Amino acid sequence: MLFGLDQVQLAFIALVAVATGSAVLAIALPLLPSSGSDTRIKGLFTERRAATTKNQPTTGRLIDGPKDGRRKQIQESIKQVEIRSRERKGRVSLRLQIIRAGLDTSVARFWLISGTIAVLFLVLPPLLGFSWYIGMLGGITAFLGFPRWFLSGLAKRRQKAFIEDLADALDVMVRGLKAGLPLSDAMRVIAAESGPPVGPEFMEVVEGQRLGITIDQGLERMFERMPLPEVSFLGIVISIQSKAGGNLSEALGNLSRLLRERKKMKGKIRSLSQEAKSSAAIIGVLPFFIAGALLFINPSYLQPLFASSAGHMILAGAGFWMLCGMLIMRSMINFDI
Repeated sequence: MLFGLDQVQLAFIALVAVATGSAVLAIALPLLPSSGSDTRIKGLFTERRAATTKNQPTTGRLIDGPKDGRRKQIQESIKQVEIRSRERKGRVSLRLQIIRAGLDTSVARFWLISGTIAVLFLVLPPLLGFSWYIGMLGGITAFLGFPRWFLSGLAKRRQKAFIEDLADALDVMVRGLKAGLPLSDAMRVIAAESGPPVGPEFMEVVEGQRLGITIDQGLERMFERMPLPEVSFLGIVISIQSKAGGNLSEALGNLSRLLRERKKMKGKIRSLSQEAKSSAAIIGVLPFFIAGALLFINPSYLQPLFASSAGHMILAGAGFWMLCGMLIMRSMINFDI
């Protein structure tokens, strides 16, 4: 024994000291200034790179120069698009939600319809014999939750239809460009020949050109109305081509193939996750099925849940945890690419 400590305690103290010292070194070493040897080594690598560039043939420098400039322009274009995309993320206005859903109505009319539905949900439960707070909860849900959910469903359905037809529209654009048409005329063909929602969206871009809006700005507005990665890809391709040059028909053809591959991948993911979705649906429906069967077989068995305050609290807690479980299962079986 040493200082009244046995071997196990000494070994434990030693391990703690080693671990603490390692943590301190790991945190402090990156903050220390670099030594002279490190600076000399970096200088040698820098001189070596400069000498290699200097000894490079003139033809190679002439070839790599435009490539470097084009690469910088492409990187700058992608960076600007990403910055604009991050700036647009945030709280979406109700007007933009209505536009994304494809509805031709004003915000005031939307609130009027929502208020009418809320009054119906507020008055109907007390008339049917339920408590007043159930009617209050239904009215609040009908005024704030249900209309937004309805708009979200319409927007998702419209975006799905847009993705289904976008690859074919790009093929039409590629054929028009190869035939000698300018980009604006190729978009005009898509706007005239394609059905909704692809045709109206490209028509907005074409009509904007008559008002002095460039194609890049028109595609940015299209991304606001249709916030999809595919629309962002299209805007990036056209923006890079307008600034750095290149074969636009080939780039759009590659984009069309990329969109078709993404569609195939989404179909594979949907088929592979269908079993998990079916299991989640069965698990979510099973408690209601069992409760309905018990009410049918023995109605008095579950009567305390509906006739007492403790039963109401139990039902509320069970509903809350079932909702949490369903949301967790939904996040586990939904995949985005």
